Amino acid sequence: MSDAIDTSAGTLDGSHLIRRSKGEKVYNVFNIAFFVLFAFICTYPFYYLIINSISDNDASAAGDVNWFPQGFHLENYKAVFKLEGLGDAAMVSLGRTVIGTALTVMASAFLGFMFTQKKMWHRSFWYRFVIITMYFNAGLIPMFITMKNLGLTNNFWVYILPAIVQPFNIILVKTYIESIPSSLQEAAEVDGAGTMTVFRKIILPMCTPILATVAIFSAVGQWNSFQDTLLYMSDSKLYSLQYVLYLYINQAAALASSVKASGTGSALNAAAMATQQTPTSIRMTVAVIVVLPILFVYPFFQRYFVKGMMLGAVKG
Repeated sequence: MSDAIDTSAGTLDGSHLIRRSKGEKVYNVFNIAFFVLFAFICTYPFYYLIINSISDNDASAAGDVNWFPQGFHLENYKAVFKLEGLGDAAMVSLGRTVIGTALTVMASAFLGFMFTQKKMWHRSFWYRFVIITMYFNAGLIPMFITMKNLGLTNNFWVYILPAIVQPFNIILVKTYIESIPSSLQEAAEVDGAGTMTVFRKIILPMCTPILATVAIFSAVGQWNSFQDTLLYMSDSKLYSLQYVLYLYINQAAALASSVKASGTGSALNAAAMATQQTPTSIRMTVAVIVVLPILFVYPFFQRYFVKGMMLGAVKG
């Protein structure tokens, strides 16, 4: 006991270090090396996108930019930010992400809670009725006809309403709530609390991790979605940011290819080749613009995300 205390004290004042076995040292080296390599594999794709978007476009198109930027310019970003309607599209995407995420989290929390209440009328039937939609889909044409009959085509709410009830999110929340001791709800009901009071004051504050997980899923899905714009929107004022950038990729890539194919022998074209847009530079720039907002948001939810996924998957 005294030796252990002396060793600990010696470590604190720096007089000597704790001795480690050779096996522990080897394990630490391999452990650190593995996680450094894993971190590099995770971050390199984003780094690769950024350095290619700011490098000479001819070098990027040739695949010569792998580790360090070659030349530096921001013409690609200037061209994207000059797009007509980009501001309106960004506001549409931001609005659908914020509103859609908030409503999805609220619906998932409430339905997940109600499906744990044995006194809910035909609880098993309604739960199965919601879950079965994960396995069956009416198809593209019936979905379009339904949205048109509901008056949701060329309507901002077509981005929000179909995505509010997500069966997978409801399963996560329901499983998480089932892991909370039922005695808490029983004690509140003894004190006179009703179902909504229990949900609002007891269950909801304890569901922060799983609700943060649901928020990440919903926000990423809303932010990245563009197919619903393609299907339901003909009004350019309601185009999402991703759809506008998708159109820009198609149009600018075709234009860059045609410009490059015409008169490449002139000195002017040769001098401008470094900043002349190419399909590769356009894709890299658009990818960076789309990914960066999510990269900035994710760290704020990360500590809840892992905990919510682990606890929400305990009972399956």
